[in-house]
Amino acid sequence: MWPLLPLSWLFRLLVALRRRLYRCGWLPSFRLPAAVIVVGNLTVGGSGKTPLVLWLAARLQESGWRPGIISRGYGGKAGDDVLEVTSDSSAELVGDEPLLLARRSGVPVVVGRNRVAAGKALLQVHPECDVLISDDGLQHYRLKRLAELVVFDGRRVGNGQLLPAGPLREPVSRLAAVTALVWNGGVAAEVEAGPVVPGFSMHLVADGFHALNDRARKCSADDLRGKTLHAIAGIGDPARFFAQLTAQGLEFEAHPFPDHHAYRQEDFAFANGAVLLMTEKDAVKCAGLALPEAWVLPVEARVDEAPDGRALMDLILEKLNGCAPA
Repeated sequence: MWPLLPLSWLFRLLVALRRRLYRCGWLPSFRLPAAVIVVGNLTVGGSGKTPLVLWLAARLQESGWRPGIISRGYGGKAGDDVLEVTSDSSAELVGDEPLLLARRSGVPVVVGRNRVAAGKALLQVHPECDVLISDDGLQHYRLKRLAELVVFDGRRVGNGQLLPAGPLREPVSRLAAVTALVWNGGVAAEVEAGPVVPGFSMHLVADGFHALNDRARKCSADDLRGKTLHAIAGIGDPARFFAQLTAQGLEFEAHPFPDHHAYRQEDFAFANGAVLLMTEKDAVKCAGLALPEAWVLPVEARVDEAPDGRALMDLILEKLNGCAPA
């Protein structure tokens, strides 16, 4: 780490300069004709944003709002194109997470590196949408936002250093400006040396498996006991998925892959007729492969109230009902 600290300090300086240029108006930012809620993270790698985006979209719909979702489409090959994502889209083109969001949320999803362009495109095709959820984009300052939710997992802030000496995209002090912190799989707490902002615990709940190529076929953990199991996970923290399987009493051989890994047939040479277990994010990229028996574990987010009794949706609805995008 130490040899990289000078580069990390330089990165910190550039990050601070860029943020100041946007805040002072020296770099242009844009307000869309719909409120924007950013679900992002301060660290590199996945931390559980996708389940929270799905949870938020569902809660907004229950509250009478009509949400849409915009995403960069990381890992996809769309390049600079802005594309609407449907349940039949290719994960290779639009990215694994946007495809999962389109299939699970039932709301419009558009991908584009330029979040402003993605938001404009979504609202042009779906003018009924009155709130947009930005999947990631905490550092995409060209897009004005009403609220920011920052997700942490068990890795928290790592060593507390910025890239490349640590995992942080921005300093911990950036959290002073966010709406709330969401702790995936942990108890809401203060970040080391960070400000006190509303914190909420989120847990991912699973209710059985479905077959890779037939969501109607279900099975439970009990049905899998005694079989030779191999578990794959190409997410930000594969250990999180493996821990879920272990908690269900399953014994398996774990195969972690890089986040957003593009699976190929040769990746499964180890299977030899065994049963595969995978996340939904893996499943959208594996459906077209000739695999042995394979089961997918879908999860849903559960967000607890804060220690003072406040609910995360209360904070968000208060902003939506009483504030204009800043």
